[in-house]
Amino acid sequence: MKTLKDILSIVKRESPILYYIGILHFVLVAVCIVGFFLDTRMVTGINTWIKPLKFSISGGIYVLTSGYLATLYPFSKRKRNIINNLVSWPLAFEIVIVVFQASRGVRSHFNRGNAFDGILFGIMGLLISIVVMTMVFYIVETIRLKMKVSRPVQWGILLGWLVVFFGSWVGGQMIGQMAHNVGVVDGGEGLPLLNWSTIAGDLRVAHFFGLHGIQIIPLFAVVVTQKLKTSRHIQSSVVIGFGLLYALWIAYTFYQAKQGMPFISV
Repeated sequence: MKTLKDILSIVKRESPILYYIGILHFVLVAVCIVGFFLDTRMVTGINTWIKPLKFSISGGIYVLTSGYLATLYPFSKRKRNIINNLVSWPLAFEIVIVVFQASRGVRSHFNRGNAFDGILFGIMGLLISIVVMTMVFYIVETIRLKMKVSRPVQWGILLGWLVVFFGSWVGGQMIGQMAHNVGVVDGGEGLPLLNWSTIAGDLRVAHFFGLHGIQIIPLFAVVVTQKLKTSRHIQSSVVIGFGLLYALWIAYTFYQAKQGMPFISV
């Protein structure tokens, strides 16, 4: 199994734009941590810097994951560069907007309080739409091509892309209702740091687990191929079973939120 250092080295060499955009995200993590301790302003009931902190961490992980996975497809260098740019620049501009709005002490999402904030929110929607289209591209290519990995791992990657696409769809549901909470207005009591509502449904739970399926399921597949000493067919079956259970878990958290029930009630 490759170490994190190995993966970062591969991404830097083969997908440099995603490597440096990933580094940008983690630089912004440091900025947000400093902001958290120096700035006491609140947005929807939490420190203004918590949301960009979470987005910077999640976005950085996704960018680097995408950069590594891109090297596992039999793409030409030109094709890989095109898809990497379509992933990296929209996410870079989006995180800059999220951090910028936090620095102003206003919401980045669901904010149509004035023309300027509404335009920025609309731009973020367009940027994420581009990234979602790259997910669709990867789903198609994972089905169509033989990747540079074993069959069980390719199954894990396919299921990971399908789950992350569903997680993005949940994000679209939040945009549709202009809120992430169900049953109460955004804000209020929530879990520490994550801020998932403890008094009502919260679509961010399914969104979170969906977006990180692209790391969790392929990683599980790699572990299965290395630790489960059996045929590739059985290994693939185990990976598919895990992926389906993970998808059912996300579907449950989505259903739970839509019913107005908190993920964890404190």
